[in-house]
Amino acid sequence: MKNIKAKKIALIGGAGFIGHNLSLALKKRGHTPFIFDNLAVNNVLSLTDFDAKNRKFYKNILNQRLDLLHKNQIEINVEDARDYSALSRILGLHFKPDIIIQLAAVAHANKANKNPHNTFDHSLRTLENALDHARGGKSNNFKPRVEKFIFLSSSMVYGNFPSVSVTEEDRCNPLGIYGTIKYAGELMVKAYNQVFDLPYTIIRPSALYGERCVSRRVGQIFIENALMGEEINIHGNGSDRLDFTYIEDFISGVIKIIENKNAINETFNLTYGESRTIGELAKIVENEFPDIKVNYLAKDNLTPDRGTLDVDKAKKLIGYEPKFPIEEGFLKYINWYKKFWKKMKP
Repeated sequence: MKNIKAKKIALIGGAGFIGHNLSLALKKRGHTPFIFDNLAVNNVLSLTDFDAKNRKFYKNILNQRLDLLHKNQIEINVEDARDYSALSRILGLHFKPDIIIQLAAVAHANKANKNPHNTFDHSLRTLENALDHARGGKSNNFKPRVEKFIFLSSSMVYGNFPSVSVTEEDRCNPLGIYGTIKYAGELMVKAYNQVFDLPYTIIRPSALYGERCVSRRVGQIFIENALMGEEINIHGNGSDRLDFTYIEDFISGVIKIIENKNAINETFNLTYGESRTIGELAKIVENEFPDIKVNYLAKDNLTPDRGTLDVDKAKKLIGYEPKFPIEEGFLKYINWYKKFWKKMKP
């Protein structure tokens, strides 16, 4: 890690899909990641939230995450970030991070709309606590306790895209609970910067996919149904577009944000940078599973019309270089899924 100073990095909600992949990459880069997670959202302590027929399979995926973290000697503190006293005590007295990354959230829009209180509790309550610790207090002369606060937002903050692509300067007009709470989180982060001079970076990902995901995103559902010989259901006519982003590309971008001063007090779209249709994604699955049948169902009216998230800002300011179109990244994901399914079949 030439000319890059190693940092102590606290990941709030860091045992999830993004967090465990990011922690492994940070460790490899020479940083010291520290995970603060109660393992209760899409994790080993919430297995009853998963469909019973695949529960054992998901448990195997989740255990593989924890095994990888353990093998790489990444510390996990199993505490609830909704508990301000626990969060402040552990971060303030035990770990003392240089950077905090806020990942804790309900990770699916449909779940958010079905249970707004739970979504608020795990998303904004944890964010409020992390921000309030990071802003500093009397013990450190009311200066921020961290060099940077990084918030994982979402492309859902844009709502219906005004055109085929959006930049970070486009107006946000979220639909539904999930996007609205993410946008509220962005405003909270900016407010702490305005009032307490807390340096921040806001990241807007889109349609993430990759190994060891259990969030029941569209690509994961397609692959699982194909492996079980079940039909693939597309909501709409297949023309809806998403900026599908392979986890390896996304993690590389987050690391650039961590290690680059140009990212301070900025908001970034962090995606592949080219939208593709749901039909195109389904076709990749069909090519790997020729006998699969595709059904077309009514589209949810709370699903916004989306497209490409322009990543020119990230390319220019931090040198972001995504590498995996869905023809490569999603095929890697399918191949991993096939092998893991065969080994750990539910």
